Amino acid sequence: MTDLWHEPRLLIDGELCEAEGGRTYPVINPATEDEIARSADASTADMERAIGSARRAFDETDWATDHDRRLRCLRQLHTALVDNLEELRALVVAEVGAPVMLTSGPMLEAPVAMTAWYADLLEGYEWTEDLGEREMMGRTSRRWVEREAIGVVAAITPYNYPIQISLAKLAPALAAGCTVVLKAAPDTPLSVLALGRLVHDHTDIPPGVVNVIAAESNDVSELLTAHRGVDMVSFTGSTPVGRAIMKAASETVKKTFLELGGKSAFIVLDDADPALAAMFAAFTICSHAGQGCAITTRLLVPAAMHDEVVASAAGVLGGIAFGDPTDASMMMGPLINARQRDKVDRLVQTAVAEGATIARGGSRPDAPEKGFFYEPTLLAGVGENDTIAQQEVFGPVLAVIPYEGGDEEAVRIANNSEFGLSGAVFGEDIERCRAVARGIRSGTISINGGMYYGPDAPFGGYKQSGIGREMGVAGFEEFLEIKTIAEPVVEAG
Repeated sequence: MTDLWHEPRLLIDGELCEAEGGRTYPVINPATEDEIARSADASTADMERAIGSARRAFDETDWATDHDRRLRCLRQLHTALVDNLEELRALVVAEVGAPVMLTSGPMLEAPVAMTAWYADLLEGYEWTEDLGEREMMGRTSRRWVEREAIGVVAAITPYNYPIQISLAKLAPALAAGCTVVLKAAPDTPLSVLALGRLVHDHTDIPPGVVNVIAAESNDVSELLTAHRGVDMVSFTGSTPVGRAIMKAASETVKKTFLELGGKSAFIVLDDADPALAAMFAAFTICSHAGQGCAITTRLLVPAAMHDEVVASAAGVLGGIAFGDPTDASMMMGPLINARQRDKVDRLVQTAVAEGATIARGGSRPDAPEKGFFYEPTLLAGVGENDTIAQQEVFGPVLAVIPYEGGDEEAVRIANNSEFGLSGAVFGEDIERCRAVARGIRSGTISINGGMYYGPDAPFGGYKQSGIGREMGVAGFEEFLEIKTIAEPVVEAG
Protein backbone atom coordinates (compact mmCIF):
# COMPACT_ATOMS: atom_id res chain seq x y z
CA MET A 1 0.00 0.00 0.00
CA THR A 2 1.00 3.63 -0.53
CA ASP A 3 0.78 6.81 1.52
CA LEU A 4 -1.80 8.18 -0.94
CA TRP A 5 -4.11 10.77 0.65
CA HIS A 6 -7.49 9.17 1.12
CA GLU A 7 -10.38 8.64 3.50
CA PRO A 8 -11.18 4.99 4.34
CA ARG A 9 -14.19 5.69 6.59
CA LEU A 10 -17.91 6.06 5.98
CA LEU A 11 -19.81 9.26 6.72
CA ILE A 12 -23.01 8.56 8.68
CA ASP A 13 -25.02 11.10 10.66
CA GLY A 14 -22.21 13.64 10.59
CA GLU A 15 -19.49 11.27 11.83
CA LEU A 16 -16.62 9.61 9.98
CA CYS A 17 -16.85 6.01 11.14
CA GLU A 18 -15.71 2.49 10.45
CA ALA A 19 -18.08 -0.07 9.01
CA GLU A 20 -19.89 -2.45 11.35
CA GLY A 21 -17.37 -4.81 12.92
CA GLY A 22 -14.47 -2.87 11.41
CA ARG A 23 -14.93 -4.61 8.07
CA THR A 24 -12.72 -3.46 5.20
CA TYR A 25 -11.79 -4.56 1.70
CA PRO A 26 -8.83 -3.85 -0.62
CA VAL A 27 -8.82 -1.15 -3.27
CA ILE A 28 -6.72 -2.06 -6.32
CA ASN A 29 -4.83 0.25 -8.68
CA PRO A 30 -5.94 -1.01 -12.12
CA ALA A 31 -2.70 0.17 -13.74
CA THR A 32 -0.42 -1.79 -11.41
CA GLU A 33 -2.71 -4.41 -9.84
CA ASP A 34 -1.33 -3.35 -6.45
CA GLU A 35 -3.41 -2.69 -3.36
CA ILE A 36 -3.35 1.04 -2.67
CA ALA A 37 -5.57 1.20 0.43
CA ARG A 38 -8.42 -0.46 2.26
CA SER A 39 -11.94 0.90 2.29
CA ALA A 40 -14.64 0.51 4.88
CA ASP A 41 -17.00 -2.30 3.84
CA ALA A 42 -20.48 -1.27 4.93
CA SER A 43 -23.13 -3.70 6.05
CA THR A 44 -26.89 -3.47 5.64
CA ALA A 45 -26.99 -2.23 9.25
CA ASP A 46 -24.66 0.63 8.27
CA MET A 47 -26.95 1.44 5.36
CA GLU A 48 -29.99 1.40 7.63
CA ARG A 49 -28.25 3.91 9.91
CA ALA A 50 -27.41 6.14 6.95
CA ILE A 51 -30.99 6.09 5.63
CA GLY A 52 -32.39 6.78 9.09
CA SER A 53 -29.99 9.68 9.52
CA ALA A 54 -30.97 11.20 6.16
CA ARG A 55 -34.66 10.73 6.98
CA ARG A 56 -34.34 12.55 10.30
CA ALA A 57 -32.31 15.37 8.78
CA PHE A 58 -34.99 15.95 6.18
CA ASP A 59 -38.03 15.56 8.42
CA GLU A 60 -36.80 17.21 11.61
CA THR A 61 -34.53 20.08 10.55
CA ASP A 62 -34.93 23.21 8.44
CA TRP A 63 -32.36 22.10 5.82
CA ALA A 64 -35.04 21.86 3.11
CA THR A 65 -36.35 25.37 3.73
CA ASP A 66 -33.25 27.36 4.71
CA HIS A 67 -32.00 28.47 1.29
CA ASP A 68 -29.30 30.76 2.66
CA ARG A 69 -27.80 27.95 4.71
CA ARG A 70 -27.72 25.62 1.73
CA LEU A 71 -26.08 28.29 -0.38
CA ARG A 72 -23.37 28.85 2.22
CA CYS A 73 -22.72 25.11 2.52
CA LEU A 74 -22.47 24.63 -1.25
CA ARG A 75 -19.96 27.48 -1.45
CA GLN A 76 -17.97 25.85 1.34
CA LEU A 77 -17.99 22.50 -0.46
CA HIS A 78 -16.77 24.11 -3.66
CA THR A 79 -13.94 25.83 -1.80
CA ALA A 80 -12.95 22.56 -0.14
CA LEU A 81 -12.88 20.78 -3.50
CA VAL A 82 -10.70 23.49 -5.02
CA ASP A 83 -8.34 23.53 -2.03
CA ASN A 84 -7.90 19.75 -2.20
CA LEU A 85 -7.80 19.45 -5.98
CA GLU A 86 -4.31 17.96 -6.25
CA GLU A 87 -4.99 15.36 -3.57
CA LEU A 88 -8.19 14.38 -5.37
CA ARG A 89 -6.34 14.27 -8.68
CA ALA A 90 -3.74 11.81 -7.40
CA LEU A 91 -6.46 9.72 -5.79
CA VAL A 92 -8.65 9.40 -8.86
CA VAL A 93 -5.68 8.57 -11.11
CA ALA A 94 -4.54 5.81 -8.74
CA GLU A 95 -7.96 4.35 -8.00
CA VAL A 96 -9.77 4.74 -11.32
CA GLY A 97 -6.78 4.37 -13.66
CA ALA A 98 -7.81 7.56 -15.43
CA PRO A 99 -5.04 9.32 -17.36
CA VAL A 100 -3.95 12.44 -15.54
CA MET A 101 -4.75 14.48 -18.68
CA LEU A 102 -8.42 13.54 -18.26
CA THR A 103 -8.57 15.06 -14.78
CA SER A 104 -8.43 18.56 -16.25
CA GLY A 105 -11.87 17.89 -17.74
CA PRO A 106 -14.83 15.69 -16.79
CA MET A 107 -12.89 13.35 -14.52
CA LEU A 108 -12.27 16.06 -11.90
CA GLU A 109 -11.96 19.79 -12.62
CA ALA A 110 -15.23 20.17 -14.56
CA PRO A 111 -17.41 18.62 -11.84
CA VAL A 112 -15.66 20.71 -9.19
CA ALA A 113 -16.68 23.81 -11.16
CA MET A 114 -20.20 22.37 -11.49
CA THR A 115 -20.61 22.62 -7.71
CA ALA A 116 -20.20 26.40 -7.92
CA TRP A 117 -22.65 26.49 -10.85
CA TYR A 118 -25.38 24.92 -8.70
CA ALA A 119 -24.67 27.38 -5.92
CA ASP A 120 -25.17 30.19 -8.43
CA LEU A 121 -28.41 28.59 -9.62
CA LEU A 122 -29.70 28.28 -6.06
CA GLU A 123 -28.96 31.94 -5.41
CA GLY A 124 -31.30 33.13 -8.16
CA TYR A 125 -33.83 30.30 -8.52
CA GLU A 126 -37.54 31.22 -8.45
CA TRP A 127 -39.23 28.78 -6.07
CA THR A 128 -42.72 30.22 -6.54
CA GLU A 129 -44.68 30.78 -9.76
CA ASP A 130 -47.79 32.96 -9.77
CA LEU A 131 -50.60 31.52 -11.91
CA GLY A 132 -52.90 34.49 -11.37
CA GLU A 133 -56.60 34.42 -10.62
CA ARG A 134 -59.18 32.13 -12.17
CA GLU A 135 -62.93 32.01 -11.85
CA MET A 136 -64.72 28.68 -11.74
CA MET A 137 -68.31 27.98 -10.75
CA GLY A 138 -68.77 31.55 -9.54
CA ARG A 139 -65.77 31.51 -7.26
CA THR A 140 -62.50 33.34 -7.93
CA SER A 141 -59.26 31.84 -6.64
CA ARG A 142 -55.70 33.02 -6.55
CA ARG A 143 -53.34 30.22 -7.55
CA TRP A 144 -49.61 29.68 -7.38
CA VAL A 145 -47.02 26.92 -7.69
CA GLU A 146 -44.35 26.17 -5.12
CA ARG A 147 -41.34 23.91 -5.63
CA GLU A 148 -39.89 21.98 -2.75
CA ALA A 149 -37.33 19.24 -2.15
CA ILE A 150 -38.38 15.70 -2.96
CA GLY A 151 -36.88 14.29 0.26
CA VAL A 152 -34.27 11.59 0.89
CA VAL A 153 -32.23 10.74 -2.20
CA ALA A 154 -30.33 7.51 -2.76
CA ALA A 155 -27.48 8.41 -5.12
CA ILE A 156 -25.81 5.30 -6.55
CA THR A 157 -22.69 5.85 -8.65
CA PRO A 158 -20.57 3.79 -11.09
CA TYR A 159 -16.81 3.31 -11.14
CA ASN A 160 -15.82 5.14 -14.30
CA TYR A 161 -16.26 8.82 -13.31
CA PRO A 162 -16.81 8.64 -9.56
CA ILE A 163 -16.29 12.31 -8.66
CA GLN A 164 -18.07 13.67 -11.73
CA ILE A 165 -21.16 11.55 -11.25
CA SER A 166 -21.21 11.90 -7.46
CA LEU A 167 -21.14 15.69 -7.69
CA ALA A 168 -23.66 15.71 -10.56
CA LYS A 169 -26.07 14.07 -8.09
CA LEU A 170 -24.94 15.59 -4.81
CA ALA A 171 -24.69 19.27 -5.76
CA PRO A 172 -28.18 19.71 -7.25
CA ALA A 173 -29.76 17.51 -4.59
CA LEU A 174 -28.27 19.67 -1.83
CA ALA A 175 -29.22 22.87 -3.66
CA ALA A 176 -32.79 21.58 -3.89
CA GLY A 177 -32.94 20.90 -0.15
CA CYS A 178 -32.74 17.11 -0.25
CA THR A 179 -30.76 14.88 2.06
CA VAL A 180 -28.57 12.25 0.46
CA VAL A 181 -27.19 8.75 0.92
CA LEU A 182 -24.32 8.58 -1.57
CA LYS A 183 -23.23 5.03 -2.45
CA ALA A 184 -19.84 4.48 -4.11
CA ALA A 185 -19.10 1.79 -6.69
CA PRO A 186 -17.18 -1.15 -5.17
CA ASP A 187 -14.13 -0.61 -7.40
CA THR A 188 -13.74 3.11 -6.70
CA PRO A 189 -14.82 3.84 -3.12
CA LEU A 190 -11.98 6.15 -2.12
CA SER A 191 -12.86 9.01 -4.46
CA VAL A 192 -16.39 9.09 -3.10
CA LEU A 193 -15.42 8.63 0.55
CA ALA A 194 -13.05 11.58 0.10
CA LEU A 195 -16.09 13.74 -0.67
CA GLY A 196 -17.54 12.67 2.66
CA ARG A 197 -14.40 13.79 4.44
CA LEU A 198 -14.50 17.19 2.76
CA VAL A 199 -18.14 17.60 3.77
CA HIS A 200 -17.27 16.63 7.34
CA ASP A 201 -14.11 18.72 7.72
CA HIS A 202 -14.83 21.83 5.69
CA THR A 203 -18.57 22.55 5.57
CA ASP A 204 -21.43 23.41 7.89
CA ILE A 205 -23.66 20.77 6.28
CA PRO A 206 -25.66 19.40 9.23
CA PRO A 207 -25.38 15.79 10.41
CA GLY A 208 -27.42 13.40 8.30
CA VAL A 209 -27.77 15.66 5.29
CA VAL A 210 -24.93 13.87 3.49
CA ASN A 211 -24.12 10.23 4.20
CA VAL A 212 -21.45 8.38 2.20
CA ILE A 213 -21.37 4.59 1.99
CA ALA A 214 -18.94 2.13 0.39
CA ALA A 215 -19.24 -1.64 0.25
CA GLU A 216 -17.54 -4.44 -1.65
CA SER A 217 -20.88 -6.06 -2.50
CA ASN A 218 -23.58 -4.32 -4.49
CA ASP A 219 -26.15 -6.11 -2.32
CA VAL A 220 -25.99 -3.21 0.13
CA SER A 221 -27.33 -0.94 -2.62
CA GLU A 222 -30.46 -3.05 -2.93
CA LEU A 223 -31.65 -1.79 0.43
CA LEU A 224 -31.61 1.77 -0.91
CA THR A 225 -33.82 1.02 -3.88
CA ALA A 226 -36.73 -0.51 -1.94
CA HIS A 227 -36.45 1.23 1.44
CA ARG A 228 -39.54 3.17 2.53
CA GLY A 229 -37.34 5.87 4.02
CA VAL A 230 -36.00 6.80 0.56
CA ASP A 231 -38.03 9.12 -1.67
CA MET A 232 -35.93 9.03 -4.83
CA VAL A 233 -33.24 6.86 -6.41
CA SER A 234 -30.70 8.51 -8.68
CA PHE A 235 -28.69 5.78 -10.40
CA THR A 236 -25.98 5.80 -13.03
CA GLY A 237 -24.85 2.42 -14.35
CA SER A 238 -25.80 -0.42 -16.63
CA THR A 239 -29.22 -0.91 -18.18
CA PRO A 240 -29.79 -4.37 -16.62
CA VAL A 241 -29.18 -2.95 -13.14
CA GLY A 242 -31.39 0.04 -14.00
CA ARG A 243 -34.24 -2.30 -14.84
CA ALA A 244 -33.80 -4.06 -11.48
CA ILE A 245 -33.84 -0.71 -9.66
CA MET A 246 -37.07 0.32 -11.40
CA LYS A 247 -38.65 -2.94 -10.31
CA ALA A 248 -37.49 -2.58 -6.71
CA ALA A 249 -38.51 1.09 -6.52
CA SER A 250 -41.97 0.31 -7.86
CA GLU A 251 -42.92 -1.34 -4.57
CA THR A 252 -42.98 2.10 -2.93
CA VAL A 253 -43.62 4.06 -6.16
CA LYS A 254 -40.54 6.19 -5.53
CA LYS A 255 -39.14 8.45 -8.20
CA THR A 256 -36.23 7.03 -10.19
CA PHE A 257 -33.64 8.89 -12.21
CA LEU A 258 -31.71 6.47 -14.42
CA GLU A 259 -28.67 7.24 -16.56
CA LEU A 260 -27.90 3.91 -18.17
CA GLY A 261 -25.99 2.30 -21.01
CA GLY A 262 -25.28 3.46 -24.50
CA LYS A 263 -24.27 2.23 -27.92
CA SER A 264 -23.96 5.58 -29.60
CA ALA A 265 -23.52 6.03 -33.34
CA PHE A 266 -20.97 8.26 -35.07
CA ILE A 267 -22.40 8.97 -38.55
CA VAL A 268 -20.00 9.98 -41.31
CA LEU A 269 -21.87 11.58 -44.21
CA ASP A 270 -20.65 11.18 -47.78
CA ASP A 271 -19.46 14.81 -47.97
CA ALA A 272 -17.32 14.53 -44.83
CA ASP A 273 -13.54 14.55 -44.70
CA PRO A 274 -12.97 10.83 -44.03
CA ALA A 275 -9.57 11.30 -42.39
CA LEU A 276 -10.85 13.97 -40.00
CA ALA A 277 -13.92 11.96 -39.09
CA ALA A 278 -11.80 8.85 -38.52
CA MET A 279 -9.45 10.80 -36.27
CA PHE A 280 -12.28 12.12 -34.07
CA ALA A 281 -13.91 8.69 -33.83
CA ALA A 282 -10.66 6.92 -32.98
CA PHE A 283 -9.61 9.41 -30.31
CA THR A 284 -13.07 9.34 -28.75
CA ILE A 285 -13.09 5.56 -28.33
CA CYS A 286 -9.83 5.72 -26.38
CA SER A 287 -11.04 8.28 -23.85
CA HIS A 288 -10.74 6.58 -20.45
CA ALA A 289 -10.16 3.29 -22.32
CA GLY A 290 -13.69 3.45 -23.69
CA GLN A 291 -15.24 3.36 -20.22
CA GLY A 292 -17.89 5.96 -20.87
CA CYS A 293 -21.59 5.39 -21.51
CA ALA A 294 -21.86 8.21 -24.07
CA ILE A 295 -18.83 7.22 -26.16
CA THR A 296 -19.64 6.74 -29.85
CA THR A 297 -18.73 3.08 -30.35
CA ARG A 298 -20.47 2.51 -33.71
CA LEU A 299 -18.83 4.27 -36.67
CA LEU A 300 -21.34 4.40 -39.54
CA VAL A 301 -19.70 5.18 -42.88
CA PRO A 302 -20.88 5.16 -46.51
CA ALA A 303 -19.92 1.80 -48.01
CA ALA A 304 -17.78 3.52 -50.67
CA MET A 305 -15.72 5.18 -47.90
CA HIS A 306 -15.42 2.15 -45.64
CA ASP A 307 -11.88 1.07 -46.49
CA GLU A 308 -10.50 4.62 -46.48
CA VAL A 309 -12.02 5.40 -43.09
CA VAL A 310 -10.83 2.10 -41.66
CA ALA A 311 -7.28 2.75 -42.84
CA SER A 312 -7.29 6.26 -41.35
CA ALA A 313 -8.78 5.14 -38.03
CA ALA A 314 -6.33 2.25 -37.77
CA GLY A 315 -3.46 4.64 -38.26
CA VAL A 316 -4.74 6.94 -35.53
CA LEU A 317 -5.28 4.07 -33.08
CA GLY A 318 -1.79 2.82 -33.80
CA GLY A 319 -0.42 6.10 -32.51
CA ILE A 320 -2.45 6.23 -29.28
CA ALA A 321 -0.16 6.18 -26.24
CA PHE A 322 -1.43 3.96 -23.44
CA GLY A 323 0.16 2.91 -20.18
CA ASP A 324 0.98 4.54 -16.84
CA PRO A 325 -1.91 6.98 -16.19
CA THR A 326 0.33 9.24 -14.08
CA ASP A 327 2.33 10.00 -17.25
CA ALA A 328 0.87 13.17 -18.79
CA SER A 329 1.73 11.92 -22.29
CA MET A 330 -0.59 8.92 -21.97
CA MET A 331 -4.04 9.31 -23.49
CA MET A 332 -5.36 5.95 -22.36
CA GLY A 333 -5.07 3.99 -19.15
CA PRO A 334 -6.30 0.55 -18.10
CA LEU A 335 -9.73 -0.97 -17.74
CA ILE A 336 -11.02 -1.09 -14.20
CA ASN A 337 -10.40 -4.76 -13.47
CA ALA A 338 -9.61 -8.16 -14.99
CA ARG A 339 -13.31 -9.05 -15.36
CA GLN A 340 -13.95 -6.03 -17.53
CA ARG A 341 -10.86 -6.66 -19.63
CA ASP A 342 -11.94 -10.27 -20.20
CA LYS A 343 -15.47 -9.14 -21.11
CA VAL A 344 -14.09 -6.75 -23.73
CA ASP A 345 -11.94 -9.50 -25.23
CA ARG A 346 -14.87 -11.93 -25.37
CA LEU A 347 -16.97 -9.41 -27.28
CA VAL A 348 -14.13 -8.73 -29.73
CA GLN A 349 -13.70 -12.45 -30.38
CA THR A 350 -17.46 -12.82 -30.81
CA ALA A 351 -17.36 -10.04 -33.41
CA VAL A 352 -14.71 -11.91 -35.37
CA ALA A 353 -16.74 -15.10 -35.18
CA GLU A 354 -19.71 -13.19 -36.59
CA GLY A 355 -17.72 -11.95 -39.58
CA ALA A 356 -15.93 -8.74 -38.53
CA THR A 357 -12.26 -8.16 -39.24
CA ILE A 358 -9.77 -6.86 -36.68
CA ALA A 359 -8.11 -3.90 -38.38
CA ARG A 360 -6.12 -2.86 -35.31
CA GLY A 361 -5.57 -4.23 -31.80
CA GLY A 362 -7.84 -6.98 -30.56
CA SER A 363 -5.88 -8.35 -27.62
CA ARG A 364 -4.15 -7.66 -24.34
CA PRO A 365 -0.85 -5.85 -25.02
CA ASP A 366 2.55 -7.35 -24.20
CA ALA A 367 3.45 -4.18 -22.34
CA PRO A 368 2.84 -2.95 -19.73
CA GLU A 369 3.20 -6.39 -18.17
CA LYS A 370 0.92 -5.52 -15.25
CA GLY A 371 -2.36 -3.69 -15.27
CA PHE A 372 -5.74 -4.32 -16.87
CA PHE A 373 -4.87 -2.90 -20.28
CA TYR A 374 -6.47 -3.70 -23.62
CA GLU A 375 -5.25 -2.51 -27.01
CA PRO A 376 -7.20 0.20 -28.84
CA THR A 377 -9.21 -1.98 -31.20
CA LEU A 378 -10.83 -1.39 -34.59
CA LEU A 379 -13.33 -3.82 -36.08
CA ALA A 380 -14.16 -3.45 -39.78
CA GLY A 381 -17.12 -4.76 -41.76
CA VAL A 382 -19.46 -5.05 -38.78
CA GLY A 383 -23.13 -5.78 -39.42
CA GLU A 384 -25.69 -3.50 -37.79
CA ASN A 385 -27.25 -6.40 -35.89
CA ASP A 386 -24.00 -8.07 -34.83
CA THR A 387 -23.44 -8.54 -31.12
CA ILE A 388 -20.68 -5.93 -31.05
CA ALA A 389 -23.05 -3.41 -32.69
CA GLN A 390 -25.82 -3.99 -30.17
CA GLN A 391 -24.15 -4.62 -26.80
CA GLU A 392 -22.35 -2.03 -24.70
CA VAL A 393 -18.66 -2.98 -24.53
CA PHE A 394 -17.22 -0.38 -22.12
CA GLY A 395 -13.77 -0.75 -23.60
CA PRO A 396 -11.60 0.82 -26.34
CA VAL A 397 -13.36 -0.89 -29.25
CA LEU A 398 -14.70 0.88 -32.35
CA ALA A 399 -17.02 -1.02 -34.70
CA VAL A 400 -17.16 0.24 -38.30
CA ILE A 401 -20.53 -0.36 -39.96
CA PRO A 402 -20.90 0.39 -43.70
CA TYR A 403 -24.23 1.74 -44.95
CA GLU A 404 -25.84 2.37 -48.34
CA GLY A 405 -28.89 4.39 -49.23
CA GLY A 406 -28.06 7.85 -47.97
CA ASP A 407 -28.76 9.81 -44.82
CA GLU A 408 -32.07 8.12 -44.07
CA GLU A 409 -30.39 4.73 -43.97
CA ALA A 410 -27.66 6.02 -41.67
CA VAL A 411 -30.27 7.41 -39.27
CA ARG A 412 -32.22 4.15 -39.39
CA ILE A 413 -29.12 2.15 -38.44
CA ALA A 414 -28.21 4.64 -35.71
CA ASN A 415 -31.69 4.19 -34.23
CA ASN A 416 -31.49 0.39 -34.54
CA SER A 417 -30.54 0.05 -30.89
CA GLU A 418 -32.23 -0.36 -27.52
CA PHE A 419 -30.11 2.58 -26.40
CA GLY A 420 -30.35 6.30 -27.10
CA LEU A 421 -27.79 8.15 -25.04
CA SER A 422 -25.58 10.09 -27.43
CA GLY A 423 -24.29 10.32 -30.99
CA ALA A 424 -22.25 12.29 -33.48
CA VAL A 425 -22.54 13.49 -37.08
CA PHE A 426 -19.73 14.56 -39.40
CA GLY A 427 -20.30 16.31 -42.73
CA GLU A 428 -19.57 19.41 -44.81
CA ASP A 429 -23.14 20.68 -45.14
CA ILE A 430 -24.10 21.95 -41.67
CA GLU A 431 -27.85 22.05 -42.36
CA ARG A 432 -27.71 18.47 -43.54
CA CYS A 433 -25.79 17.53 -40.37
CA ARG A 434 -28.43 19.21 -38.23
CA ALA A 435 -31.21 17.34 -40.01
CA VAL A 436 -29.44 14.03 -39.40
CA ALA A 437 -28.80 14.96 -35.75
CA ARG A 438 -32.49 15.70 -35.23
CA GLY A 439 -33.38 12.31 -36.65
CA ILE A 440 -31.27 10.40 -34.13
CA ARG A 441 -33.22 9.29 -31.06
CA SER A 442 -30.74 10.19 -28.36
CA GLY A 443 -30.29 12.68 -25.54
CA THR A 444 -27.10 14.37 -26.78
CA ILE A 445 -25.54 14.85 -30.22
CA SER A 446 -22.21 16.28 -31.38
CA ILE A 447 -21.93 17.86 -34.83
CA ASN A 448 -18.45 18.03 -36.36
CA GLY A 449 -16.76 17.64 -33.00
CA GLY A 450 -18.94 20.07 -31.04
CA MET A 451 -18.70 19.57 -27.26
CA TYR A 452 -22.03 19.57 -25.45
CA TYR A 453 -20.68 18.82 -21.96
CA GLY A 454 -21.10 21.55 -19.37
CA PRO A 455 -22.77 22.11 -15.99
CA ASP A 456 -25.63 23.91 -17.76
CA ALA A 457 -26.24 21.15 -20.34
CA PRO A 458 -28.84 18.48 -19.45
CA PHE A 459 -27.52 14.96 -19.97
CA GLY A 460 -29.51 11.74 -20.24
CA GLY A 461 -30.96 9.26 -22.65
CA TYR A 462 -33.88 8.08 -24.71
CA LYS A 463 -35.22 4.52 -24.72
CA GLN A 464 -33.28 2.10 -22.48
CA SER A 465 -30.51 4.62 -21.91
CA GLY A 466 -32.48 6.04 -19.03
CA ILE A 467 -35.13 8.29 -17.55
CA GLY A 468 -34.67 11.95 -16.68
CA ARG A 469 -31.79 14.39 -17.06
CA GLU A 470 -28.68 15.15 -15.04
CA MET A 471 -26.97 18.56 -14.85
CA GLY A 472 -28.39 21.89 -15.92
CA VAL A 473 -31.63 23.34 -14.59
CA ALA A 474 -33.37 20.12 -15.67
CA GLY A 475 -31.00 18.13 -13.45
CA PHE A 476 -31.76 20.41 -10.50
CA GLU A 477 -35.50 20.11 -10.97
CA GLU A 478 -35.30 16.30 -10.92
CA PHE A 479 -34.93 16.73 -7.15
CA LEU A 480 -38.01 18.91 -6.71
CA GLU A 481 -41.69 18.26 -6.16
CA ILE A 482 -44.30 20.67 -7.57
CA LYS A 483 -47.15 21.80 -5.34
CA THR A 484 -50.07 23.88 -6.64
CA ILE A 485 -51.93 25.99 -4.07
CA ALA A 486 -55.14 27.98 -4.36
CA GLU A 487 -57.02 30.29 -2.03
CA PRO A 488 -60.20 32.30 -2.51
CA VAL A 489 -59.94 35.93 -3.45
CA VAL A 490 -61.58 37.96 -0.76
CA GLU A 491 -62.96 41.29 -1.93
CA ALA A 492 -62.09 44.30 0.19
CA GLY A 493 -64.92 45.69 2.30
